[in-house]
Amino acid sequence: MAFKNFFKFSFKDFRGDLFGGITAGIVALPLALAFGQQTEMGAAAGLFGAIFIGFFASLFGGTNTQISGPTAPMTAVSYLVISRVLQQFDGELERALPTILMVFFAAGVVQIIFGILKIGKYIKYIPYPVVSGFMSGIGVIIIITQLFPVLGYEPMNDESLIRQNIPRAKERLLDKILVNEAGDGIKVLDDYKITLYEAKKISTEEIRNEAKIITKRDTGTAEGTVKFLPNALQNINYLHFAMVMLTIFIIYGFKKVTTKVPSTLVALIVVSLLVFLVGWNLTLIDKIPQGFPKFQLGNMIANANFGIFSNHITDIFSLAILGAIDSLLTSVVADNMTKTKHESNQELIGQGIGNSMAAFFGGLPGAGATIRTVVNINSGGKTRLSGMTAGILLLFILLALGPVASMIPKAVLAGILITVGIGVMDYKGLKAIRKIPIADAFVMILVLVLTVFLGLIEAVALGMVISALVFMKKMGDNTAKSSIVQTVEEFEEKNETLTLTEKLPKNLIEEVYVKEFGGPLFFGVTDEIKEKLSAIPETANCLVLIMEKVNYMDQSGVFALEDAFMVIKNKGIDIVLVNLQKQPRYLMERIQIIPQLISEDQIFLDYPSAVEWIQKNVKNIF
Repeated sequence: MAFKNFFKFSFKDFRGDLFGGITAGIVALPLALAFGQQTEMGAAAGLFGAIFIGFFASLFGGTNTQISGPTAPMTAVSYLVISRVLQQFDGELERALPTILMVFFAAGVVQIIFGILKIGKYIKYIPYPVVSGFMSGIGVIIIITQLFPVLGYEPMNDESLIRQNIPRAKERLLDKILVNEAGDGIKVLDDYKITLYEAKKISTEEIRNEAKIITKRDTGTAEGTVKFLPNALQNINYLHFAMVMLTIFIIYGFKKVTTKVPSTLVALIVVSLLVFLVGWNLTLIDKIPQGFPKFQLGNMIANANFGIFSNHITDIFSLAILGAIDSLLTSVVADNMTKTKHESNQELIGQGIGNSMAAFFGGLPGAGATIRTVVNINSGGKTRLSGMTAGILLLFILLALGPVASMIPKAVLAGILITVGIGVMDYKGLKAIRKIPIADAFVMILVLVLTVFLGLIEAVALGMVISALVFMKKMGDNTAKSSIVQTVEEFEEKNETLTLTEKLPKNLIEEVYVKEFGGPLFFGVTDEIKEKLSAIPETANCLVLIMEKVNYMDQSGVFALEDAFMVIKNKGIDIVLVNLQKQPRYLMERIQIIPQLISEDQIFLDYPSAVEWIQKNVKNIF
């Protein structure tokens, strides 16, 4: 999509775009609030992200019908990023926010760079087991991290857990004093009285707050949730748990009644109204501020800690890569439904701009959302106006109904997120795990586990490396298996189309051997190349290499050929090449195999031409 076409809109589909955008916006509302509430930034951050990503990714993107905003995978990674940054600011969101938003902004910039460098076309080369593994892993992360909210358990209010962390809190506060004194040039051993004086100034409240920070850090990950789940089970809020279950029941049950009205929105409204009318005392979501979202760029530049920011380069690329994969997969779904073709690199630019703009206004990062995109298409959306309409609708809801949205119980959003976590897992891949090759199953499970307990970049990188090695091993085995050294009689007997005049005379049969390569020659088959070529019998006077299937050769392959050719030439055996392809010939010329080891007149387009040369140049020594 050329830049000049960005602002050229067709209004002939305006009615469909309007209905598609409104419907997608309604579907996006409860999900955006739920995704925001999952993180420390609160429900409003999810809504801000849906507004700005939805509008700008549609305006600048390369998929006409795509609806973008916070998604389950992006929120799961954002949650981990926010938790890691908060740890470095002692859990104080206000201090950490500029750095968090700078990380989100940088992820958007990286996506723009991906688009400019045309990296979008390479996303399709990620193997299915890797995609399946990390999608299921993200689903597991969402479900695990929602176990505490589902049970109504808040670790920060668990007095037994806080008391347990008091000794660690004292140690951390003392460490801070020692670090500060070292920075001020105080010799701690000589001036221990100063250290004791500073330590005595630490109040009980400071120790307690530090213990809360430690508790929050320990319980804020998937591992932490699993570790402290027994504490949660001992402190269940049964009313909260019941409302979560009611939300889940409505989401799944209402779909059996009709799919024309989003069941998540129905669950949000029904359960929220029930809690409000009955007057149950349930914890509500974080207050959504009224008015237009605050522009954060000045705060980001002035207050972001760029030393801490530099420690999150991996997080930046995790968000950028995941957002790219998530968006382009949704683009493929949209293409299949609309019979169109998206611009992958332009889509990455649009997503990057959307994520950068969302960061400027305190929003969560996001990507193309499959469910919202499908709803948009089914409701009549056909152009970028539909996605922009969805963003504008959510902005209107924020401005007009912000105080009302602040009355939603946390239990409702926990129920919504559980269904999202269940829905995002790749059941197709998991069901097929016993039927697919062991290597693929291993990669899928490994990526799933690493995504949950290590990180997305590490999981995908290791999955890609293992998948690539497995693929190259299979390619090498297939090439080696189909590459054989045979007598002329065996070769000619197999090629029945050869006429009598195109075959080698009987008196030269013992002097000539033929080798057919079965595929590309790369580093995975170099040993087989040398082994097979070194097995040429001493009776040979000429070796014919059939290169028809060798459409690619890497540096390792061409060097292996050079070594083998030198051994063969030293034995006094002539080498003839048949049907040499363009790329392998280029490499062989670059390192002088042609013409130093094999002259131009020993390279032929077909086997009969090689037979003519052999008859003239190869002597019958028997």
